[in-house]
Amino acid sequence: MSLKLQNLWDDQKAASMSESELLQYRSNLLGSDLRITNFGGGNTSAKINMTDPLTGGEAEVLWVKGSGGDLGSIALDGFSTLYMEKLQQLKSLYRGLEHEDEMVGYLPHCTFNLNPKAASIDTPLHAYIPHKHVDHMHPDAAIAIACTKNSKELTETIFDGQMGWLPWQRPGYDLGLKLEEVARNKPELKGIMLEGHGIFTWGENAKECYLTTLDIIQKAQDWLEANNNSEAFGGAKYQEPMQAEQRKVVASQLMPLIRGKITNEQYKVGHFNDSDTVIEFVNSAELEPLAALGTSCPDHFLRTKIRPLVVDFDPTASNLEDELARCTQGLDGQLEDYRKDYADYYNRCKRDNSPAMRDPNAVVYLVPGVGMITFAKDKATARIAGEFYVNAINVMREASAVSEYVGLPEQEAFDIEYWLLEEAKLQRMPKPKSLAGRVAFITGGAGGIGKATAARMLREGACVMLADIDAKALENTSEELISVFGKDVVRQVHCDVTKENTVVDAMASVAREYGGIDILVSNAGIASSAPLEETGLDLWNKNIDILATGYFLVGREGFKLLKRQNTGGSVVFVVSKNGLVASPGASAYCTAKAAEIQLARCIALEGAPVGIRCNVVNPDAVLRGSKIWDGDWRKERAAAYDISNDELEEHYRQRSMLKRSVLPEDIAEATYFFAADLSAKSTGNIINVDAGHAPSFTR
Repeated sequence: MSLKLQNLWDDQKAASMSESELLQYRSNLLGSDLRITNFGGGNTSAKINMTDPLTGGEAEVLWVKGSGGDLGSIALDGFSTLYMEKLQQLKSLYRGLEHEDEMVGYLPHCTFNLNPKAASIDTPLHAYIPHKHVDHMHPDAAIAIACTKNSKELTETIFDGQMGWLPWQRPGYDLGLKLEEVARNKPELKGIMLEGHGIFTWGENAKECYLTTLDIIQKAQDWLEANNNSEAFGGAKYQEPMQAEQRKVVASQLMPLIRGKITNEQYKVGHFNDSDTVIEFVNSAELEPLAALGTSCPDHFLRTKIRPLVVDFDPTASNLEDELARCTQGLDGQLEDYRKDYADYYNRCKRDNSPAMRDPNAVVYLVPGVGMITFAKDKATARIAGEFYVNAINVMREASAVSEYVGLPEQEAFDIEYWLLEEAKLQRMPKPKSLAGRVAFITGGAGGIGKATAARMLREGACVMLADIDAKALENTSEELISVFGKDVVRQVHCDVTKENTVVDAMASVAREYGGIDILVSNAGIASSAPLEETGLDLWNKNIDILATGYFLVGREGFKLLKRQNTGGSVVFVVSKNGLVASPGASAYCTAKAAEIQLARCIALEGAPVGIRCNVVNPDAVLRGSKIWDGDWRKERAAAYDISNDELEEHYRQRSMLKRSVLPEDIAEATYFFAADLSAKSTGNIINVDAGHAPSFTR
């Protein structure tokens, strides 16, 4: 039994709001519940009387959600504003369905008060409905009715004359006129059901419209619950679901393989979902026939493509490792078949002026017993695509239980996907940042250099997995970076680089969270100081364990993951000038750092044939923000130079040739250089970031 929709309207809060603020308030309430509409989906509007800045007189103005906005977070500047009088005048310019798209070009001429927010294609759908307040939502419950074979009859039965009905039609000017006609001819209606799409509801004030929208959705949900008495999706094909840990193992193995095989000029980021809803679907008897029907609501398939790829995997196999190997062997064929099918779909449906075929790879991958994997240009898009397919699953479950689920006709789906207006929107998108779609794994991620490196890569569009042994510092660093860059692009994993199992688990975690890695930054470290005769075996082993063995384990496991993807990659070791030039009183540290450099050279040699580069950044005297320098190392180095702790940074600055302090951000910049395509032809190299230290010159 699903939860009832909650009326969140607060009369006291709303009492002091203007009409436009009430529209925003209503929109935010509706967008806060994914049962009402998905992220970025749906539209709201209000027709508000305002003072015309030109004439000083009163003008009726349509406020409607602008292009590309999200109702849950929309602010006032997210709404387009248009003169209703001018929108009405557009009717005299309309030349019929074959000239639909030209009407969008007229919308900017209707703009009120020079509002720069672009009007969406749904603007006419709101403008011509003869009611002050209008909502257009995509709730799963309503779409389930809209996507049945007998959608019209069910609409009449469920809503008892409160809802009108219109057959499927691509959103546009003509649909706006049809909505107007139905609403005017039947003033008793509270809304209209659009076949295969969603619902329009309305009211004469913001609260009435909001409550009507909730009421209509609740009626649909209640009717479905009362009449859906059959097993979902034809019942379970696999009676004993895989355990969560097994599902994670399979996902972490499959995702890098798929990611590597679908990477082309655009890097892709993955998302994994094994929620109960997804598991019920991928374990069902009707998984393949329902998945083949494709999604229906335009909001769904614009995010997910017309249909997913069902991966050939048997969750009941007795040996999981053998089944993964079998699945992997067949993956190339499955991916190629999907690409061919997509190309055939494009060629069957394309029109004379259709844009060129886009990426033919699937977005959604359904793995029986395991869950759903989605890939897109960035993490947010991959996650949202998964959320939209969950909506599609809900629709298919309810529709097929009370009637027969109907996918959108292929040509209609194509005309939405390759709509020239949609193509124009894609062309207007900003150029991708230099690390867009790439994933960085950074050890020592909670320290000063690690955090600065993460921030530098996040600014360039990368996703980052922070790994560190200090759980509290890791949490604090993650929260700080999330507050700036958002939660989609930052993940954390507790990792002791000296423990093989935790490194293996950390790599599995990044594979599952993002689909793999492209950049490996080995940065975890310590520093110690002691005269040779006072260097105990424990101190020696600690340096070797963390700085040599730790770099080896991280490098080896990262190398395995990069090879599994087979798309190349960049490994960067953050070492030290002590790897090139020894210092007295630090034999254990200097020896371990020298080992890191030699290991980096070995990785460069073995990685080059498969496009994996490995380079070294050598910092020196990075005191600010460093956890290493906050400990005994600062005291020990100050004592070695017979100066106070407070004088140490100035000592290093004066010792440098350039007389400049070296900061974490300076190391981050050099690391970014080696990670990015700027250094695509560089491997086995060293950059010293030490403000000039002649003994450390590499040649």
